[in-house]
Amino acid sequence: MKGPETPARIPDGLRVYAVGDIHGRIDLLKKLFETIDADGRTVSPSQRKVMVFLGDYIDRGDQSREVIDLLVHQPLAGFDSVFLRGNHEAEMMSFMVQPDPGHGWLQHGGQATVFSYRVRTANRISAKEKALDLRDGLMKTIPAEHQRFLSGLRDWFELGDYFFVHAGVRPGVPLDRQNPLDFLWIREPFLNSPLYHGRLIVHGHTVTERPVTLPNRIGIDTGAYYSTKLTCLVLEGETKRFLST
Repeated sequence: MKGPETPARIPDGLRVYAVGDIHGRIDLLKKLFETIDADGRTVSPSQRKVMVFLGDYIDRGDQSREVIDLLVHQPLAGFDSVFLRGNHEAEMMSFMVQPDPGHGWLQHGGQATVFSYRVRTANRISAKEKALDLRDGLMKTIPAEHQRFLSGLRDWFELGDYFFVHAGVRPGVPLDRQNPLDFLWIREPFLNSPLYHGRLIVHGHTVTERPVTLPNRIGIDTGAYYSTKLTCLVLEGETKRFLST
């Protein structure tokens, strides 16, 4: 295990592409795929290429359905893919279990996902009935393979000296004892901590104008939904660089 004073390393024979929060921007995802595909052609035939998606595929942007469809049916050929869960996917799945008119998912971008799946609700019914109607409509409209994708997302992924997660980790808590909710939601305690966490943390969730590279973390959510900048971190050996739309 490396400490913060020595460069983090990906095992030999691998190149890793970590992709930040997409939020329904299929146009940017397709553009980034083209860039990654071209970059991947410089890998030697003996090397393995791994794409790690940090979550928040849905909401806010208009094409959540199209984003998931692309990830499910047309991942880049020649790349292994790892899909992590973001807080937006977790909130959507929570709504599906317990629909409520005041659910946070609908208040923070979920309506865009509802629209992308072309779900409509009846008029002149109560807010509670409308939430149930909406949940039932989603259950009928979301393809089974999309539901399996959303249900099968991972909370974290570890490779070499790197730990990939959506939001971050709780400082001072060993990685194998973390609360999964922190993987999805944490901000200031993690963002403001100078502590090294046992691995170099790669995360999204918190928007910054450009990627953040610190001794204990790398943040790559550059606000694709409104900035048009979808960012990818490329890791190989001890090197790191960025690709962007």
